[in-house]
Formats: sequence, structure tokens, C-alpha cells
Amino acid sequence: MAPPISATAVNDTSKRDDVGAFVSGSTLAGHSFAVSWFWRTLPAGMRRRWWLFRLFDLIVRHWPVFKRRHGILVVRMDGIGDMVLFRRTLDDYANVFDVEISDITVLGCKSWGPIAAEIFAGYRLFMIDEHAFARRLFYRFGIGLMVRHLAPAVTICDSYLRRAMMADSLVWMAAAPKSITSLPYINEPTRTEFTYYLSQVGQIIDTGTYPTHEIIRHYRFLSDYAGRKIRPKPPKISWRDTAPLLPDNGTPYAVLNPGSNEFGRRWPFESYLGIAERLLDKGYRVVFVGGPDERAGDHHQRFGDDERVIDLIGKTSVPELLDVLNHAACVISNDTGPAHLSIALETPTVVVVGGGHFGSFVPYPKEVCPPNAKFAFEEMPCYHCFWRCPKRATKFDVFPCVSAVEVDTVWEAVTQLVDT
Repeated sequence: MAPPISATAVNDTSKRDDVGAFVSGSTLAGHSFAVSWFWRTLPAGMRRRWWLFRLFDLIVRHWPVFKRRHGILVVRMDGIGDMVLFRRTLDDYANVFDVEISDITVLGCKSWGPIAAEIFAGYRLFMIDEHAFARRLFYRFGIGLMVRHLAPAVTICDSYLRRAMMADSLVWMAAAPKSITSLPYINEPTRTEFTYYLSQVGQIIDTGTYPTHEIIRHYRFLSDYAGRKIRPKPPKISWRDTAPLLPDNGTPYAVLNPGSNEFGRRWPFESYLGIAERLLDKGYRVVFVGGPDERAGDHHQRFGDDERVIDLIGKTSVPELLDVLNHAACVISNDTGPAHLSIALETPTVVVVGGGHFGSFVPYPKEVCPPNAKFAFEEMPCYHCFWRCPKRATKFDVFPCVSAVEVDTVWEAVTQLVDT
């Protein structure tokens, strides 16, 4: 059951006042976010997990905090790749919101916690296990209290594809005097949850229709708030200059990242072996990387014990992985976090792209695509399925739009980036 419609969020930002009051009768993407007190008290259509958490979330929301409200809390409940696409935007926050960078706290995810201190040098950091927060009651309660005690003056969340019970609930728990969020992607299954949380934030900024790229969205968010155009910039991160955990024999190496936490986005391993063979023929060493659960196949069947082929799958920490990417001659990767890291490190990078949400994260639009990045894809009429693909038998099969990318297509992109 949808909430009753009363006042609605504003679509035209010129109709919104400085404290985010909403003009009755305006619409934003066809959704109502101002609701009656009765529906807010007893919202229909919420998931059982939300009701399980509700009492504890309410306790957090109203927990007394006596310290002075200070600074900005930026909520980033997303993966490594999303973090990379956002990171450079953060450097404009201090100017736009008129604060010191030491007054900006990034509430981030445990998955990129090991590299956060260097990538976010100068900012305050607060890392949590986002999956435990979404599922475990007492972990959620404890984290909620700690977030509440951060006592920010302003809380911000500008992720477009996000989960209300993670990102939006953290904004709500912080209970800052001023809260600013972007309009998220909303469909019918998520409409009720987003309506509940969005009806209680101070300001909602529309960053554009799907499939606007995330980098463009981040800069639109800031530009809207600042009231002036802030030019989008390509992703870039600072990282240490530490030699990778590889034999230093003077021979350049190329990195292949054949894994992904989503089996469908794994370009066929045989295709990676085809690329590896061409790289070896050109005098490069080949380094396979990936997480411990991302082994896509066995290269020994093709190359035996060739010492030029180095297997680091499951053998590097995240910081060590960045060291490897940082010193590579080139990187060939699936659409996953290490691809964005490699591009932001300014390493020549080719990314194999499918069509699930083509254009939202990859490929990068021309205005923010650095010269060291290339994207290989085979466009199909069924693009933008949001990875709900009816054309594969099981969840372990590769998406047809990914497997359709030819080895020659990827190799051509490699040769455009490096001297082979």
C-alpha cells in the first residue's frame, strides 16, 4: 500500500527554499515524499526486517547527544569502484560547504577501509561493515549509536543507486539539523522505504534521469547546492609508490583481473588466456589478480609452469593490489572495483563491459574519461536490464552481453594504450 499523497518533493530547485521546505503539489519523478504523521508512524508496505529494526533505530534517532553539532558527515555505503568515482568530488566539499577538510567525516565501508587512510588523507574516517549493518540487529544498534555521537551539523548522501535501509537509515539516525540527499533510483519494491526516509530529509537534489553516469551525478549534486557550475573531473586517487610483491627482473608486466563477485560479469576465462598469450608473445609478463573467491579458471592448462605467468589471485591485500596495479604496464579487467582503481591510478586500463546498467558506471562519458582508459563492449538491444538477464540458465553463467565481447576487440584497445 502506497503512502497517502499530501505535499510532494520539489522537482524545480528554484521552488525550494534554503531549509528544504517542499511546495505542496509539486512532483519529483512521480513520487510523493511528504506524508501524513499517521503513515509515518505506521507505514504500510515495509519489509519485516525494517519492523524488526524499527524500535532500536528509533532509540538511536532520539538518543540524547549533548556535544556541539559540528562538521559534515558524508555517507558512502557502496563498493570500491563507487568510492573511486566519488573520491575526487569530495575535494570540492570544503569549498562548497565552507568547512575545513578535517571537519568532513566520511562514513565508509569496511571493504575499502584498508586503503581509506591514504586515499582520504586529511579527512576523518568512520568505517563500518555495511552488510552486517543491514542484517544484524545489535551490530546495527551499536553502529547507530556511534554515528549518532558523531553529532554532525550536516549529513550528506548523494549516491543514486543505494539501499534505503543502509545509506538513508544512517542519514536518518545521525539526526543532523541539516540533511541533504540526492534523489535515488526508485522502483516499486523500494518506493515505500525511500518515501519513509526521504520525507524526513531537509533537501533532495535531482541529479538526472537514469542512466546518467555517477561522476556526472556527483558534480551535478555539488553544482546544484553551490548554485554554480562545478566542472566534472576524471577519477584520480593518490597512492604510495611502493614496489609490488613481484620479482623485479626489469621485464614489464600486464595485469589480468578475470574475477568478479558477480559471475555474470566475468568475461570468459578462455578469452583472458587469449589475451595473456598475446601479451607473452610481445614480451610482457602476465599477472593474474583477484580475491580469494574470484578464481575464474586455471591458467596452467594453457601455460603450464611458465615463470612469466604469475598467479596472485587471493594472495594480496587490497593495499598490495594497488601496488601491483600502480606499477603495471597495463590492466585488463572485468567491470569491478579494481578496474576503477587502476584507471584512477592512471595505469593504462581496458575494461570489459556488459549492458546491465550501461553508462551509469561504465563506460565513462567522454568529458570525464582519461586517456589511459578504454572500454570494450558489444552493444545489444537488451541493454539496461539491471543484470536481470533472462538469457542465461543459471546465476553462474556469463551474461551474453559480456561473453559476446571478442578477444580482438579487447586486444585492439590494449594496443591503443600501450606500445606492444
